[in-house]
Order: sequence, then structure tokens, then C-alpha cells
Amino acid sequence: MSAIKDKDLKYNLHSWSAQGGLDPIVVTKAEGIYFWDENGKKYADMSSQLVNSNLGHGNKAIIDAIVEQANKIPFMGPAFAMDCRSDAAEAVVKATGFADGAKVFFTNAGAESNENAIKIARQYTGKQKIFSQYRCYHGSSAGAGMLTGEPRHFFNEPGGPGFVKYDGPYSYRAPKACKFANDDEVADFYLELLENQILYEGPEQIAAIWLESVVGSNGVLIAPVKWYQGVRALCDKYNILMVADEVMAGWYRTGKCFAFQNFGYEPDMITFAKGVTCGYVPLGGVVVQAPIAKFFDDTSMGCGLTYSAHPMGCAAAVATIKEYENLDVEGKIKVTGKVLADILDSYVEKHPCVGEVRHIGLFSAIELVKDKETREPLVPFGKDPEGIMAKIIGMLKADGFWTYSHENMFVVTPPLIITEEELREQMTIVDKVLDSVDKMI
Repeated sequence: MSAIKDKDLKYNLHSWSAQGGLDPIVVTKAEGIYFWDENGKKYADMSSQLVNSNLGHGNKAIIDAIVEQANKIPFMGPAFAMDCRSDAAEAVVKATGFADGAKVFFTNAGAESNENAIKIARQYTGKQKIFSQYRCYHGSSAGAGMLTGEPRHFFNEPGGPGFVKYDGPYSYRAPKACKFANDDEVADFYLELLENQILYEGPEQIAAIWLESVVGSNGVLIAPVKWYQGVRALCDKYNILMVADEVMAGWYRTGKCFAFQNFGYEPDMITFAKGVTCGYVPLGGVVVQAPIAKFFDDTSMGCGLTYSAHPMGCAAAVATIKEYENLDVEGKIKVTGKVLADILDSYVEKHPCVGEVRHIGLFSAIELVKDKETREPLVPFGKDPEGIMAKIIGMLKADGFWTYSHENMFVVTPPLIITEEELREQMTIVDKVLDSVDKMI
């Protein structure tokens, strides 16, 4: 064991893990879409770390902006106005396309963004209940953890009151009695369920309905356009705020700057983080539409953080947003996104273990099953007693393909700068590993 790894295991607690069996890779170099371990082994970062290193490793423009700000003023409390803060706020708000008067409250991460958005929603509406979806992830802090609708929220229970879960569109795992002819029927079914729940819980009690614009780690679940527009209509009908979590799906991951821009609706608030700085410096935030921003002209907003709008985070955000434009990331994804989609779609026909693939832009997941006919998942929900998914991820990593799994799925979410040649090369590794999984089942 190397000295670095030995010290890491002696002093660090690693997230979501029993500590005794950990064997972390010691990383010594990272560049572009790749990183290297201490033995010189090269990995393609096909999950963009935690789906946040959108522009890859070592982007000089972002690094230079951080260094320049560190030399200028590395920190100043959030009450002060600074050029980097003003520029970052303007760039973020304009990227949303929201009408004039929208504003942003900066945080340090996605969980903090959702945490503060909960408070804003409750303060603005005077109502307490918050709806969020099963099979979603919004963070692990007290409030964001209760928004989360998968097993990781169990660690937060019993949590604060007022959090209500609903079923969002997931036609592949809909009740067996459901037979959908098209996407509109999928949307109609889940919208009826949601409206019933709104009525059961009392519209006058509900402050906001949360959704991931595209569900991320829980399987890249892409709802029909009619669903998003239908939720917007229900929120308008019952005077409920619509909040879109863009933490993972935002910043061109889906091909548009924000995922909601693919579906023809506008939320009242969005939460963001990850790709706004590509992880080079922590930064997140909540963007609110003009009426909410105006409400706080005369009402003290109950949100505050020591590192809100951290100068180096804001400087990194300005540089990152410019880099998305300079590198024509949106244009590149039109090509690489189509390549990825075609490859993934071919797996459904080729591999008995592949139940379904889902993709939008460079945001995709492969769902593994024991049986295509019954759709029995390769591992049960919330469990992997035999470590099957860990074995599959291990096979990918052994060939230098770095990603992670969740339930019976693993994600393919490479840096947005990946070339067509690099993408095809890496997907041959996936194809080979899926051959092994076919034999396994």
C-alpha cells in the first residue's frame, strides 16, 4: 500500500461506504477526459467524475481565472459587491433565459442549493409541504436529503415534516397493468396520479413541486414533453411553485444550457451547481423568477452562507460559462450525442442483459436485467447482496473505463469535450463488458 493511500485510509472518512473494505485509487495526474493512477494506469473519465467535470480536467481558462482571482482578492464576505460576483450572477441568470428581474442566490453545492430553495419556496408562498419524486436525488443534507426519493434519504429519517413523494414517469417500470401506446399516454397517466395527490394533500398546503429536469443518477429518466408542461399547468392551476433541479442535468449535459430548455416550459426556480465551475471550485445556486425576487425587496430573505458567492467560485463560473461558448460545446454535442445514442440503441438489440437505454445529449444510462421479457432487474431495488454491479463496474475500470452504478444501472456521461473517436473507443469497452454480463445471466 502506498504512503498516500495509507494516510488517506487512516484519516479520511469516505462517503456512502463502509470504511473497512475501501481501496481508493491514488490519482497523480488528470488531463482532458483522462486521469492516471500512481502506477501509471490511464482511465477515461466516462462519468465526468460525479457528472460535474463537463469540460474535463486541466482547462487552462478556468484555472487562470481562479489564479487571477486568488491573487487579486481570494475572499470577501457575501455582503460586498465585487466584479466577479456581478459578472457571475449576470452570466448565470442570462443563461436561464428567464425574464428581466430574475436573480440568483449563490451557494457552494447542489445540496445547499436545494436546501435554500426549500426555504425560499416556503417563505414566498407561506405554505409548508414540498412534493418531490421517487427515484430522484437532490442531496444528502437535512432538507435536500428529505427531498431525495431513493434509499440514500433513509439516513435522514425521521426528518422534518412536510415532504411528500410522488411517482414520476418511468414507463419501463410502470405497473404491469399499464399499457402505453405513446408518450402522451405515459404523461397523462402520471399527471393524473400527481393531480390526485395534490388534491389529497391539499393545494393550499403545498409550497412547491420539485423535479430533476432529467433524473440523473437514478437512471437518466427522461419524461415526455407533455409531462413537464403538464406539471407546469398543475402548478399554475393550484398556485404551487415549480422547482427544477438542474444540478446534474444543467450546463449543456443534455445539449442545452439547462435541461428544461429541451421541453418547452419554464420553472419558477432552478437549482444548479456541478457544471457551473466543472468542479474546479465549489459553487452552486438558486435562480428565481422576477416575482419571487421582487418579494424579497421588502421581506428579509432567510438564507445566508459564509461562502455565498465566493470570489474564486464566481471567477471560475464566469470563465466556465465563456468556455462553453468558446468551445462550441452545444454544437459538438449535436454530433457526439448522436454517436452515443446510436451505439447505446444498438446494445438493446445485441445484448440480452440490456433492458433499456436512455439518453439525451451526453447524459445516458444502461439498465441491466436478468430477463428482457419480465424486465426483472439484475439486482433488486436498493440491494446488491452478491455485489454484481460492483463486479461489472470493476470490469469496466479494469479496462480503463471509469464510471459508477446505481441500482441495476450504470451511467455513461463523459466530459462534453470528448471527441467522436474517443467516444467510440471507450464504448467498445462497454460492448465487451456487456458480452460478459450476457454470459453471467
